[in-house]
Amino acid sequence: MSENILEIKDIKRHYPVSNGLFSLSKATVKAVNGITLEVKKGETLGLVGESGCGKSTLARLLTGLEKPDQGSINFKGRKLDEWTATERSTMLQMVFQDPYSSLNPRQRIGKIISESMRIHKSGSKDEIQQRVEELLVQVGLRPEHHKRYPHEFSGGQRQRVAIARAIAMNPDLIICDEPVSALDVSVQAQVLNLLKSIQQEFGLSYVFISHDLSVVSHISDRVAVMYLGQLMEIATAEELYRNPQHPYTQILLDAVPVPDPAVQGEDVVISGDIPSPISPPSGCPFHTRCPKAMEICSQAQPELKETEDDHRVACHLY
Repeated sequence: MSENILEIKDIKRHYPVSNGLFSLSKATVKAVNGITLEVKKGETLGLVGESGCGKSTLARLLTGLEKPDQGSINFKGRKLDEWTATERSTMLQMVFQDPYSSLNPRQRIGKIISESMRIHKSGSKDEIQQRVEELLVQVGLRPEHHKRYPHEFSGGQRQRVAIARAIAMNPDLIICDEPVSALDVSVQAQVLNLLKSIQQEFGLSYVFISHDLSVVSHISDRVAVMYLGQLMEIATAEELYRNPQHPYTQILLDAVPVPDPAVQGEDVVISGDIPSPISPPSGCPFHTRCPKAMEICSQAQPELKETEDDHRVACHLY
């Protein structure tokens, strides 16, 4: 069994918001509300859920860009806040959703990719230049592209630059926050295959965040399903797609379009709107929209329990 490179235990991140300009009372947005999971060395953990469920907030917590209000994040056996910012930046990197806004438009590509190497003085000027050109080749670009600016590239090429920057310091873990959602479908496949080949070459671990279940199935070893800041289900990708147990997971998978015009899919309708994270429902957060809800679902929050080997579900049905 692979060792865990990242362990998260009961982390919460709440944001206070004012009820009005002259109001003294404040409400709280419960963006991440008690999540426990682990990432194994060399694996890809897919994280899926609807927009607003807390995926990107969790990504910022994992990279140390924000601190949790409660709980612990252990990276390589030590608490994340025990690593210095310098150590974290060499071992843990992030690839953002929009490849254009995540790259400085005033800097050439070579300077963008080499920034971390120059800060950490990881070689002479010539050695860093050679490393930049090698990275460009590894992500499918040409060495001479280091002279160009971000606006001279397509969206897919810019995301390749972002990946080159992320692997420049040979990190152990990369957080990918919707890295292909802004790209064309054909380019998505190229970037996903690039991520997989880089993972095999460098032994990387990924946390791959997406709302697209078909994309997640292509790259993930295990998949965790989030709803309103909480985990609903986590299992191996093969097991989750073959045997989804939580009603929310089942609905998400039923909504995935089938690429065959001869196959008539059923219309998937979820009753009600997504509850506000300021005042989530009592008990199971999904019970207000769940077609299988029982009386206990509104009264007690289900624990994330193992129903089969490496398959955990937070549902009173189990």
